[in-house]
Amino acid sequence: MKGIILAGGSGSRLGPLTRSTSKQLLPVFDKPMIYYPLSVLMLAGIREIEIITTPRDREAFIALLGDGARFGVTLNYVTQDQPRGISEAFILCADFIGDQPVTLILGDNLFYGHGLSGLVRESIAAPISGATVFSCSVNDPSRYGVATIDADGRAIKIEEKPSNPTSNLAITGLYIYDNSVVERARSLAPSDRGELEITDLNRTYLDEGILKVTPLGRGVAWMDTGTPEALLESSEFVRSLQRRQGLHIACLEEIGFRQGWISRDTLDEAVAMLGASDYGRYLANIANAGR
Repeated sequence: MKGIILAGGSGSRLGPLTRSTSKQLLPVFDKPMIYYPLSVLMLAGIREIEIITTPRDREAFIALLGDGARFGVTLNYVTQDQPRGISEAFILCADFIGDQPVTLILGDNLFYGHGLSGLVRESIAAPISGATVFSCSVNDPSRYGVATIDADGRAIKIEEKPSNPTSNLAITGLYIYDNSVVERARSLAPSDRGELEITDLNRTYLDEGILKVTPLGRGVAWMDTGTPEALLESSEFVRSLQRRQGLHIACLEEIGFRQGWISRDTLDEAVAMLGASDYGRYLANIANAGR
């Protein structure tokens, strides 16, 4: 299983914050935004990951994350000169995907909650045939792609930002596809806004009866951090949980260490680099507890 993080785009909804940097490099409380989707892939056991970014921001992502070795993963980078739709990610990453299935997560989405990693792991554990998307109940479904499912949980319709939605199940920014996704993406026609729409891609699976919609449980939070209000709300969410639980969300070194992907020596190196911060002191406690 390969993983892709889509971290391109102009971040226009966050201007002027994004005039000089990628929105996925902006802080969500104490970590860059991209740490959160990267942690979802890592917790699902995915170690080969390609990050799509812009030519302007590529070097900044490399400076932040490097080749991923200090987290126990392999990171590659590919650039997208302008946004042409989520589905273009599979065309850009075709060589990286090769003959493997792939999980795509949007770089401005934050997921957190009990059972999330198990849901994703379960979805990628069996041989992948078709597509799986994850849905979440929302109060304002007309802002999102919306899935309608039957009594047996099968997808019967998906709509993009419907004015009269028939369901409150928004399709989140986390998708799992079989290897046919590359050719399916290549076969799409651009929409009226000139983009290869993810909803159109999902409909190719729906029309063949091989699109699965997996609802996230009540205990799972999903946030799109692409507006100033959502960015602040997400930061407050992370701050509150970390303060109450004493555990950090999306601590990549901790995930790599607990998965057995990095050694204690590698963890100690992270402590030495980050020790002056609360994040670094948290890592130090993990390292000391493991001795």
